Amino acid sequence: MRRQNIFLSPKILSSESKLASMNSTRSRSRPEYIPGHIPDPSYVRILDTTLRDGEQAPGAAMTAEQKLRIARQLAKLGVDVIDAGFPSASQEDFNAVKMIAEEVGKKFDDDEYVPVIVAICRCNEKDIRTAWEAVKEAKRPRLMPFIATSPIHMEYKLRKTKQEVLQIARHMVAFARSLGCRDIQFAAEDAARSDREFLYEIFGDVIKAGATTLGVGDTVGITMPLEFGKLIADIKANTPGIENAIISAHCHNDLGHATANTIEAARAGARQLEVTINGIGERAGNAAFEEVVMALRCRGVHVLGGLYTGINTKEILKTSKMVEEFSGMHLQPHKAIVGDNAFLHESGIHQDGLLKHRATYEILSPEDIGYERSSGANMVLGKLSGRQALKNRLKELGYELKEDEVESVFRNFKAMAEKRKRVTDVDLKALVSDKVSEVEPIWKLGWLQVTCGTLNFSTTSVQLVSIDTSTHVACSVGKGPVDSAYKAVDLIVKEAVKVLEYSLNTVTEGTDAIATVHVVLRKENMNSHTSTLLNGNIIYPTFSGIGKGVDVVVSSVEAYLTALNKMLHFKE
Repeated sequence: MRRQNIFLSPKILSSESKLASMNSTRSRSRPEYIPGHIPDPSYVRILDTTLRDGEQAPGAAMTAEQKLRIARQLAKLGVDVIDAGFPSASQEDFNAVKMIAEEVGKKFDDDEYVPVIVAICRCNEKDIRTAWEAVKEAKRPRLMPFIATSPIHMEYKLRKTKQEVLQIARHMVAFARSLGCRDIQFAAEDAARSDREFLYEIFGDVIKAGATTLGVGDTVGITMPLEFGKLIADIKANTPGIENAIISAHCHNDLGHATANTIEAARAGARQLEVTINGIGERAGNAAFEEVVMALRCRGVHVLGGLYTGINTKEILKTSKMVEEFSGMHLQPHKAIVGDNAFLHESGIHQDGLLKHRATYEILSPEDIGYERSSGANMVLGKLSGRQALKNRLKELGYELKEDEVESVFRNFKAMAEKRKRVTDVDLKALVSDKVSEVEPIWKLGWLQVTCGTLNFSTTSVQLVSIDTSTHVACSVGKGPVDSAYKAVDLIVKEAVKVLEYSLNTVTEGTDAIATVHVVLRKENMNSHTSTLLNGNIIYPTFSGIGKGVDVVVSSVEAYLTALNKMLHFKE
């Protein structure tokens, strides 16, 4: 018998017993926000750093408007603290942080929690003053001065002694407080590789100077869960004045332990956890928001001594989709919690168990993270389906689109339905992902025609439509259809770029499967005005794009144009 994927709907499950109690915690209200103190010792603050550390992932650059939309969604999600960015990095970053502080960081409703807005800054007066100017209009502004504390960083990067670093940390926390900031998070970069006694000393000193939160970073993702938990416990036990500050854990995923290390930190006494949506971030990424939060929800009562958060988990899926869309960082299907396969069951044995009792193979309910399932879960969308049926299904999948966006998706849906007998939920996600954007593209694809085979070079003719609606046509040859198509686009756009990454995969089955193309590029011969100097190395901004469709070459060009448009907007 052919195996099938099933996704159980609430109506199918309505006669079943409730999901095992392991997947939820008792509803508790968020305690009053007090810098340096949490009235309920079981409450864990969540600091989301998607807009700062997450955006540092290569190719994940976002516009100021996109950052603002994500910040609004993070507030809706119930995040305690939003790390809005690094104001000293550029004028654009400063403007984005300031905009978030003045809009998302203000009080809207008596019943609505207003998140803390934090800006990171190096331990120097100029950075701290700039960061304060960016966030000071928020209801709950916070500054996060940081400095490295490990021997390797102090010797080779900072070229400073322990005493010099101690003095800088003390003075800069005091300076931040002198500006009027009463909520200061001091972050020890590379704390995981730092000398324990030195950490106790520097943390004790900055608490005396006015720090209310202590950031403990596993900056290179080197520790095992047992090690990191012991580090947090030792800091809690040995730091003078620790009763006046909150310990915060910031873990990277280089060895795949970021989530486990973060949970272990909470178990050992950390009461602020720093995470990113979908786990995006430098190198291998950060601890994933959805994994940490749902682990606490699922196991907080039974294993972690009653730990809980104030997160509205039903907004997780929507937030994940938004970040995936705006960052261009495509999720693997088996990503925990938010991947396409996270709640799909193909094994016949598993299906049989699920139909008899949901908790046999599901420890979490898809509804817990924002899936809305109805009898529509069994509805087949095809070429005879109308706009309303499509709109209803998209809403059930978590997409709230404007009418013009629905119309755009509907046209592509009808074109796909003519080629396929059935359009699945995964197909719909692929259709939507490249259509929801606030940035008007400078170049759009009009048409393209490709000739390729074994007898000669590939040839592509392409028409692009510019932002002023004028059309431009070019033809080029190349080593393959994608190469010739990209060269034809370059002849029109006239921008010298270098493709750093090109990847292709399919998200559905069959020869008519949806192809997903991911492209990362940067401008060639960039000057100093568009590059950043970091530790003596020139860092060039990169831009990513995703294209999806039945035609591989068309998807490749769509991805290329998306990345090009990001680059052109950045240049402007």
